[in-house]
Amino acid sequence: MPIRLAIPYRGNTINFLRGSMPTMADSLFNSPKLTELISDLKNEVILAQKKITAVKPPHPELIMNYQSYIEKIQGLRGRNLFYPYVGSGLGQGPYVELQDGSVKIDLINGIGIHLFGHSHPDLIEASIRGALQDIVMQGNLEPNREYGELLEILVTAAGKKSRLKKGWIGTCGTIVNENALKMARQKNSPARKILAMKDNFAGRSTMMAEITDNPEYRVGLPNYNEVLYLPYFDAKDPASIDKTVQILKKHISENPKNIACFIFELLQGEGGFNLAPPEFFKPLFEICRAHKIAVWADEVQTFSRTGELFAFETLGLGEYIDLVTIAKTAQCGAVLFTDEYNPKPGLIAGTFTASTVSLAAGIQTLKTLINGIDGEPVFGASGRIQKIHKKFTAMLSSLQLGSCKSLIKDFGGLGLMIAMTPYDGSKERVMKLLQTLFKNGIVAFSCGHSPYKVRFLLPLILEDRHIEEVKNILEKSLLENAGA
Repeated sequence: MPIRLAIPYRGNTINFLRGSMPTMADSLFNSPKLTELISDLKNEVILAQKKITAVKPPHPELIMNYQSYIEKIQGLRGRNLFYPYVGSGLGQGPYVELQDGSVKIDLINGIGIHLFGHSHPDLIEASIRGALQDIVMQGNLEPNREYGELLEILVTAAGKKSRLKKGWIGTCGTIVNENALKMARQKNSPARKILAMKDNFAGRSTMMAEITDNPEYRVGLPNYNEVLYLPYFDAKDPASIDKTVQILKKHISENPKNIACFIFELLQGEGGFNLAPPEFFKPLFEICRAHKIAVWADEVQTFSRTGELFAFETLGLGEYIDLVTIAKTAQCGAVLFTDEYNPKPGLIAGTFTASTVSLAAGIQTLKTLINGIDGEPVFGASGRIQKIHKKFTAMLSSLQLGSCKSLIKDFGGLGLMIAMTPYDGSKERVMKLLQTLFKNGIVAFSCGHSPYKVRFLLPLILEDRHIEEVKNILEKSLLENAGA
């Protein structure tokens, strides 16, 4: 066996065979001069971001030009922005500066992309190093070293508590979901139909829009009748599990050997942050396995947020998973799969894998998640995710029992995914509250329907002082709209 020697490379570790010569790129990226220049750039950002310490209103001299720019963007894209949001390019932790000089506390993080908030020094360094490489976009024909390193981290982590052994990187969640579907259909050909949960969200391509259980997202699109829906777990119904099992059996009996896969979110995001216990999923998975239906966990949003790296780990369901798709936090997407679902050549490829910056930042993100932050573990019962969850939900509870009694109907979630139902849960009142929150300094989003909810995707760098500031703004905004 060859002996491997660990050599530092761009802040990470790459293994080389002992005795091999470093490449010219190694000499460049590890040079003292380049390291010093990158350190200087990072320190300039750190110095600038120290001025961002709290929410603040827009600067009066910037408001008029900012509004004109917002209107220009909206005209160019053909519809309004959800918020009048254009970032300046600088932030500090959960704080983000907008181009009008205002500072908001970001609790939706690009719908789950910015797990480490804004202007995180380690991600800045990784991104700079990625930007210095010879190519902007890496591809499946000509990948650089980041491609293999990111795949190794993901496959190794996923395989610890599952049968997942391989992976394929793509640009985003929709792309990797498309790849997973093709893999499932190829393996189980000629079966073509898809089992999915009601209220699910799968992506924005034509096929993913059909899987997504929201008619508003496919207005005017044809319906190919490929998707069979199952009701998600209802904690208020003691017969919920049995009802879903019976509907699954009915779908299978009516579509013999014609169902290729079962796609599900272990914690529904867009659908309203709905959570089900392992006992709900296990009988469904057992039935799918018995009928050679691929068990496919869509973890595009839950990845890294539920208390473990994968939600299937959090719920102890790894043994059942044939395919898992992830994105957002990883700064790109990936489908991970078992040996049985390894596709034949030609089925999945694509010119773009991801940008070199995305891959470099994704590697840094994953290493920080796995290794911990300043000696503190991220995952586990006493990890950083659970600490933030407990403190944030305790804050919501104090508002619900205190000054905002009757204004917060309920709240819940898992890990860094938390949602609350304000007022009567109507769409009109939730949308109005979101705009008020934005005006007062919080960026959040909606999820669910009947009731509609305010959705929070909390950053991992949230501190007690940030939660206290959120409490004050949330209280002010709820009371401001109480009579609406």
